[in-house]
Amino acid sequence: MDAFIYTAMTGADHSLRALNVRASNLANAQTAGFRADLATVTSEAAQGYGYDSRHHAALTATHVDHTPGKLNETGRALDVAISGAGYLAVETDDGVAYTRTGSLRLEGDGSLTLNGRTVLGDGGPIVLPEHDTLTIGTDGTISIVATGEQGTQDVGRLLLVNPEPADLMKNAQGLIVSRSGTEYGADANVAVKGGHLEGSNVSAVEEMMQTMSLTRSFEMQMKLYKVADEMADAGNRLIRG
Repeated sequence: MDAFIYTAMTGADHSLRALNVRASNLANAQTAGFRADLATVTSEAAQGYGYDSRHHAALTATHVDHTPGKLNETGRALDVAISGAGYLAVETDDGVAYTRTGSLRLEGDGSLTLNGRTVLGDGGPIVLPEHDTLTIGTDGTISIVATGEQGTQDVGRLLLVNPEPADLMKNAQGLIVSRSGTEYGADANVAVKGGHLEGSNVSAVEEMMQTMSLTRSFEMQMKLYKVADEMADAGNRLIRG
């Protein structure tokens, strides 16, 4: 009986944790560049003498869904969307992080930022001189027409990387980082589309269906608890009898 309590207990815990992941995905269904989280689970044998027949569900580290989202045209010069695989790189207090969010912002000192974090280029942080117009090419090259001048000049290039998907995870701030701590270099095959933003890759319908499935699974685990209690009570009556 206690072997089946292990299954019910850890199965219910997994359902609750997975529901939290699905709730977070649904909350970010309209967040530009958001990557859905995937909750995975494995079966593990309980440790200890005499527990070989007991197994429990172990929730592994959350993985990231790398399916591209829909590109939406904005017409804003500082908006960029990754076409296909790849990421933009930003600087954080803990090192380099990666993101698909492309709503760049120009600060007063000419630096480019994303949600308050410095955007990295091939040679480090990007700082732009004063200019009248700005365009971002498909390879991430930033071209401007400087104030008071006529000709176009290239002043920087976004650091576009294409990390190994299996090496990526989300940190506490929701940014994508390398599990191994690897800092990836520029990948010439990564392309961007100026004047566009990528939408979230969350499917609201899929998340709702998974939420209902997990809710039913949790209810089933609770019923198993009740059955285990009834079995224990029946066993006790047999012993007393």
